[in-house]
Amino acid sequence: MNPDSKPTASLLTIGLIGGMSWESTVPYYQYINQAVRQQLGGLYSARIVLYSVDFHGIAQLQRDNAWDEAGRQLASVAQKLEAAGADLLVLCTNTMHKVADMITAAANIPLLHIADPTAAAIRQAGMQTVGLLGTRFTMEQTFYRDRMQQQGIAVLVPDAPDRDIVHRVIYEELCQGIVDDSSRREYQRIIKQLKDQGAQAVILGCTEISLLIGPEHAAVPLFDTTRLHAYAAASMAMSTNAG
Repeated sequence: MNPDSKPTASLLTIGLIGGMSWESTVPYYQYINQAVRQQLGGLYSARIVLYSVDFHGIAQLQRDNAWDEAGRQLASVAQKLEAAGADLLVLCTNTMHKVADMITAAANIPLLHIADPTAAAIRQAGMQTVGLLGTRFTMEQTFYRDRMQQQGIAVLVPDAPDRDIVHRVIYEELCQGIVDDSSRREYQRIIKQLKDQGAQAVILGCTEISLLIGPEHAAVPLFDTTRLHAYAAASMAMSTNAG
């Protein structure tokens, strides 16, 4: 063996459950591959299997409060990804982590929960109280906030009228590729209100929100769940790196 040659990296295959919406699945592919290239260099890229669902049907199940059926459908997708060779699962959406337990129960490979790398980044920054923006389901139900609170992080959410605004912009604009300046100003106002209520930072707790709001738009730090989740997936996939 040439002593100057680098050992070959052994990469796990990431199974992406995407399409919710596809607008935010695209950055996952980009961020994961960027992280692998940055770490390993050369022509390395991520091993990825993607199953992109039809979001129309999933969104209808959300509106109908049919979470068990949505969970069964995503659990079936997870099994398909496992059969296709995935070593770990990444669910490319915050809201559908409401059914994470159903996915975990159906597959024999681990699911990287989106809240965990976000909580780790918040703790590393030394923060205890954060605001949360996301779909109405994520902001109002307990599945996401409870996981944060279990890791010592208090979560604040906007009031009901502002939750309606945040939710509407996600589904009627961002999921459909629309980025509107007036909506950005509304989000900025809501972020400022969360800051005034004691939030040290704000979680962009829907994978589309980073299409609208970036660090330059807020007076507090932002935790972009899309980027954090993707980077954590890349790190997990490189955990068997022989080099």
